[in-house]
Amino acid sequence: MTTLKLKYISLVILGCLSACHRPRQKSETPTRTDSLALAPKDSVVMAVPVDSIATLPKTESEDIKVKVENVDFQYLAAKSKISFKSKDQDIDNANVNIRMRKDSVLWLSIVAGPIEVVRGLITRDSIQLVDRYHKEYYQYDFGTLSQKFNFQLSFDLIQSILVGNMPIPKKPGEKFKKENDYFMLRQEEGKISLENYIGEQNRRLKKLLVTEQPTKNSLKLDYDDFTQLNNYLFPYTSLIELDYKSNKDNQLYQTVFRIKHQKVELSEKPLSFPFSIPSKYQKK
Repeated sequence: MTTLKLKYISLVILGCLSACHRPRQKSETPTRTDSLALAPKDSVVMAVPVDSIATLPKTESEDIKVKVENVDFQYLAAKSKISFKSKDQDIDNANVNIRMRKDSVLWLSIVAGPIEVVRGLITRDSIQLVDRYHKEYYQYDFGTLSQKFNFQLSFDLIQSILVGNMPIPKKPGEKFKKENDYFMLRQEEGKISLENYIGEQNRRLKKLLVTEQPTKNSLKLDYDDFTQLNNYLFPYTSLIELDYKSNKDNQLYQTVFRIKHQKVELSEKPLSFPFSIPSKYQKK
């Protein structure tokens, strides 16, 4: 595997990784007395048994109460394998070490054999990559990177994707809809629409579809291999598909990206995030 390919992996990682339900009001069931009182004197009133009313099917507009189980943590450390396939690259099982402080810092190190070739540091404001082989470094903000991939990215989206949480919490007025073995919640956030598919059995996010308007660029995620980790079910496998139209040639492209965690730890013990840019490195 060439270092150039590994550097491309780090960019794809950033691109593909770079989130309460309201109680239903009880309707008042009219009693027989109320029905008779409201009816005209000569009318024939058909009394409906209370049991029949109680078993009427729910209407589609009713909210389904779903308590989504999200992963909470202070610090995360993972050793993982990452593979991806795109128009230009087909790379399998690159080693990546990941560290994270919730809502704050994401650190990653891409290793070829015993040698680290790329190190990255992502904060809420900046994205930095160091290419140790070519002695170069890269600096981005989320706005610039979003333009590069023609898709809106953020730190919160990256964090949610890594741990399998809903990127945007459910808001009042939003309603789940039953679809096969899932509870689906559709959300709108600016130019982004999201479809969250929650597992019927484990109440964890199993699928996520993010679509940007008006480009129709989309990010699709499938989570699998849920394993008990601390008090949570954690997805050890993530499959990500990024479909986008290039701003350069106006062509449609797809990148398929897979994360397979080998070891994940969630703790309250602080982690270090060592990162520096050597003075002799050139900015690209």
